[in-house]
Formats: sequence, C-alpha cells, structure tokens
Amino acid sequence: MTKEPKSLQEAIVYFSNPDNCIDYIAVRRWPNGVVCPGCGATKVSFNAKRRTWKCGSHHPKREFSVKVGTIYEDSPISLDKWLTATWMLTNCKNGVSSYEIARDVKVTQKSAWFMLQRIRLAMQDDFFGSKLGGEVEVDETFIGGKARFMHKDVRARKISGRGKHMTDNVAVMGMLERGGRVRTQVIPDRSSATLQGLVKEHVNAGADVFTDELHGYWGLNEQYKHQIIDHALKYVDGRVHTNGMENFWSLLKRGLKGTYVAVEPFHLFRYLDEQMFRFNNRATKDNPLNDADRFDMVVRQIVGKRTTFAQLTGKPN
Repeated sequence: MTKEPKSLQEAIVYFSNPDNCIDYIAVRRWPNGVVCPGCGATKVSFNAKRRTWKCGSHHPKREFSVKVGTIYEDSPISLDKWLTATWMLTNCKNGVSSYEIARDVKVTQKSAWFMLQRIRLAMQDDFFGSKLGGEVEVDETFIGGKARFMHKDVRARKISGRGKHMTDNVAVMGMLERGGRVRTQVIPDRSSATLQGLVKEHVNAGADVFTDELHGYWGLNEQYKHQIIDHALKYVDGRVHTNGMENFWSLLKRGLKGTYVAVEPFHLFRYLDEQMFRFNNRATKDNPLNDADRFDMVVRQIVGKRTTFAQLTGKPN
C-alpha cells in the first residue's frame, strides 16, 4: 500500500486502485481487526478475488463487503468515485454541486445528488449532550429570496411585520462559541419560547451570551450574562458583537446562493450540517487541520448512517 493521499490529485491517483479504497476504509472502520457487521464475530476470511469477507459463523448474509452498514451500502457506484466525491465535498469551502460531481466522476446528476446527500449524513456532528460555554454569540437569519429582489406586489404578499413572518423563507438560528464550535438549527419562528429554549438547550448557564436587539432574546439575563449590540447604532462595542456568527452566515449563504442556487426547505438542515462540519474543523493556529485530516474524519463517521432515495424525496425509487 502506497502513502495515503494529502491532496485531491493524490487522492484520485491513490483511490484508482480498488484495494487502496478497501484498505483505507477498513483500517478506520475496524482498527482492531475486521468484524462481521451481522453478528459481531471476529473470525472472518477475506476473498481477494471478490474483495469481500465471509464470516466464520453460519447466518444469513455472512458474506459482506466494506460498504455494508455504511453510507455506501447497496450502491453500485465504485468506491473510487465515492471517495473522490467525499474528498471534494469535505474540503471545498463553498460546497460542490451535483452537476460538478456528475461531470468529474462520470455518474448521472441524479446519482451525484444522492451521493452528496449521503455524504452530508456522514458529516453530521453528534453533540452527545455537550453544551457551549465561555463567550457565545447567538444570531438568526433567513434563508431564501431577498426582499430587495422581489416585485413590490410579491414583497407585500410574502413579508409582514419586521420580517417575523416570511413565506418561502426559512429561519435558521446559530450559536457560536468563540474559539470553538458553531451549532445551527432550522427554527419555526423567532419567538421568545423558540429562541430562548434553544439557547438554554445548547449553552451552559452563566456563560456570556451576545445577541442583537431582537425582543425574542429579552429575558436571557436571568440565567446568562446577556449583552446586546444594537445594530441600528453600531456593530461592535468592545467584546459585544455577533460578527463571528455573521461570518458563518456569510460562508453558508455563499455556498447556498453561489454553488447550490436553490435548496428545498426540507433539505436545508443537511446543507447546514455540511457547512458546520467544515467550519468546526477549519485549520487554526492551535488545531492545524488539513484536507486529509477532514477527509479522515468523515470516513470514520460513515458507519451506521444510512438514508435511501425514497426517504430523501418522499417518492419510491
């Protein structure tokens, strides 16, 4: 086995060998040796010709490949294409469209879209009940058409109040721990119950919380050191600002508008997962991650996650 890749060009060459694909995934999936996904037995034999393993115990589906039990399961697309697409989505800062994947790895656009949705599932961050602390910026944004690009009749029909109700637009809330990680979630509205409920769910009591002047945040000072920045007057007042969260929204919308162009609301959380993964695993002075490190993280998270085309579209295959 040759040296593992550090760049996209090296990855394409490296994964052109199907044995390298299997070895790369297997050593991360089974660091202590191959285990049967059906019964958990460790007594397995490898068939080099078929590139599959056979469990020593007798049970249905005792022969298995490295794809079984992963996001790649039941896919006729070869692993070299899967891993190339995974590398590209993991490391392209503004995302990568299904049309580009279709051209680059020679699959249909429909297949490429399905591949990308499955890879986004592997990029999901499991919080395991942990909470943010220290200095936390909280903000919300709308994803969808901008009012200034609408005809006045359309704008009057779709927008009411101070933007609290916008049809065809989706509200998203974000929380950023300064020097740490970001979390986002699609929300039904910007009411106090919704916004403060999520803050209490994801942020440790007693933390410094910075928000804008939206009334939905009023009352957080009962559990947090809540400070407000009024954007009508200024954007920064010492340590009080939400510019870090605004930076994340900028990255998110650059990908949604520039790369994906149109995203259905019921798929939006998947694109949030994608951008959160890249943001939370960006290279910093204290944590100098590179493209190979991020790719390694995603490959380690492919097990036990499965979605079907019918689940994604609500239609039979």
